Amino acid sequence: MKPKIILYHPQSNAARKCILPMPLLALGAVLENEFTYCIVDANAERDPLRALDELIRDHGYNMLAVTVMPGPQLARAIEHTRELKQRYPHLVTVWGGYFPTQHTDVVLNASYIDFAIRSQGEITFLELSRALERGGDLRAINGLSLKRDATIVSNPPRELTSPENFPPFPYHQLDMPRYLNRNYMGNRVTEHHSSFGCPFACNFCAVVAMSNRRWLAQSPARLEATFRTLRDQYGADAVNFHDMDFFVNEARVAEFADRIRDFGMQWWGLGRVDTLMNYRDATWEKMRASGLKMIFSGAESGSDEILKRMNKGGKASTHATIELAKRARAYDIVPEFSFVLGNPPDPRADIDASIAFIRDIKRANPATEFILYLYTPVPLDGILYDRARELGFRFPETLDEWATPFWREFATRREARTPWLSRNAHRIVRDFERVLHAYYPTVTDVKLNGWRRALLRALSAWRYHSQFYFAPFELRAAQKIWRYQRPETSGF
Repeated sequence: MKPKIILYHPQSNAARKCILPMPLLALGAVLENEFTYCIVDANAERDPLRALDELIRDHGYNMLAVTVMPGPQLARAIEHTRELKQRYPHLVTVWGGYFPTQHTDVVLNASYIDFAIRSQGEITFLELSRALERGGDLRAINGLSLKRDATIVSNPPRELTSPENFPPFPYHQLDMPRYLNRNYMGNRVTEHHSSFGCPFACNFCAVVAMSNRRWLAQSPARLEATFRTLRDQYGADAVNFHDMDFFVNEARVAEFADRIRDFGMQWWGLGRVDTLMNYRDATWEKMRASGLKMIFSGAESGSDEILKRMNKGGKASTHATIELAKRARAYDIVPEFSFVLGNPPDPRADIDASIAFIRDIKRANPATEFILYLYTPVPLDGILYDRARELGFRFPETLDEWATPFWREFATRREARTPWLSRNAHRIVRDFERVLHAYYPTVTDVKLNGWRRALLRALSAWRYHSQFYFAPFELRAAQKIWRYQRPETSGF
């Protein structure tokens, strides 16, 4: 079989906002000079299933490779893969990404999925494509899982390859103007992914299973070339780094900042609190001068004990988080902190501690942004996951169950209904969040003008100062009227 490949990115957000499908660009880069392929991004297609059907029926495409994250994207991946396999039984279907890496057996137990690729997928997928074309032993392809004689076989994991060694993204395969968005970062904002993995082992994070605590990164020279391409060829004026940790290596960041200092571009990235607190003042000066506008960090909890249970490692602490908020303020860089609330064994105590801590951070730096999630386990060994199982938690055993509304919400970490988290505790988090984001409207909402911000602050002031968050009906009404947004991560 000569593979003719569709790289498919199922719809990942309700608004169909076009964010670069970087996993597929990475695959396309290694396929570019050897196989015929195209990219179908459902965020950019009015009717993606129809587009896929036409490629298979009318243009002879015979292989469908799907990148899959839990949540809404998973449900659409299930729907479209199943439908296309029913229409075209000869179609070879391959899933890759976070979900197939974590739940390989669940994926391959579905009759309409032929292969699953675990962890870093570029070389594994290239070798699979070659084997399908020329013949070869599929069991020799590391990182691949497949079905054989009604059983699931997972080949050994693949040694990771540095993204420095892969070709540049084939941006010409996309309608790039659609991927330049206006937001707080700039008027023509796009994305890049400059590294793979993370050297830490937080036990609530899906990246651990993907990289086994390894971190490999592109060089500052490579990043400079990417920024130059995005600016000069496509008109980008800002870039959001989607790395799981952009700031691991201070020397790399400092050199990168020096190289793009005069580019006139803004940028955003994610890094650990304790790592950034170890940076020298000179590096912070370089980052600010190069256009760093916001830093996203996982503060995660207002309890040092919970941080230990999360296996945050390093020098993670609530004190370090406060100090990072102060340091970012000194350099006029907006800090964004995520919190994972409702952790067992005492979710209510964890929620109360984090709410109090968020208020402390706001006193230290009122410009700080917050993204609040609810704790949901990942399939890793650890104190939190073990406790969750003791309380009756179990992951679904079929894709159909994963596609139900309950598990779709669970995957977003916004509406998780877990055995240890009561409806009342869930309500407390969301009521506080509504008051917090009305009293401190996010700077990332470029559509929320000055007088609306002032009115929101006035409406919510009594609740914030009295700490009475219960049933903020008036703020719900204001949100429906003005449609102001809560802070968002990953490029807004």
